[in-house]
Amino acid sequence: MYTLRKEDLNVKTMTKIAILGVISFVFMLLDFPLWFTPTFLKFDISDLPSLIGAFALGPMAGVLVQLIKNLLKLLLAGTNTAAVGELANFVVGSVFAYTAGFIYYREKTFKNAIIGLIVGVLTMTVVISFANYYIMIPFYSKAYGLPLEKIIAMSTAVNKYIVDLKSLIIFGVVPFNLLKGLVTSILTVLLYKRISPILKN
Repeated sequence: MYTLRKEDLNVKTMTKIAILGVISFVFMLLDFPLWFTPTFLKFDISDLPSLIGAFALGPMAGVLVQLIKNLLKLLLAGTNTAAVGELANFVVGSVFAYTAGFIYYREKTFKNAIIGLIVGVLTMTVVISFANYYIMIPFYSKAYGLPLEKIIAMSTAVNKYIVDLKSLIIFGVVPFNLLKGLVTSILTVLLYKRISPILKN
């Protein structure tokens, strides 16, 4: 397992991570719902800075960027999901960034970057699907006193294939995260080489 070594925990590195976290937070505010998913699933590219950080500074840097992003969201913008949305975002983003960064950091080649991104997208999709099914959506339902049936009905209104919690995961959560991961991965491939020299200096 890769962690930030003690010698890496210097002011310069932490400043870079903090800046990436702030950029990620700004990207998070520019979210919007997709046409085929319930409104509580918002699309954004806020995972991009954490992926770039994970590739340039190590997998744990990507996780720290995710942590900063979601803490800023809670502190500055608040939550309308009883923090469930922020927790889900942190879990998804951290799994994505750490997995991709871990694979890339073993041998920094273009091939490993692509493999890391693909494995990262698939891993985060599996993790968040199970987390939503067993923990997050049921917790959200209880926290707001919102019957699960109503959440399903809201989802059915935008996607007729969603008729229960299982189909919400299959036809909502899974395609949403695959699409988000694909877009973010493409942007990472296009931008990393241009940005990485700044982070490595």
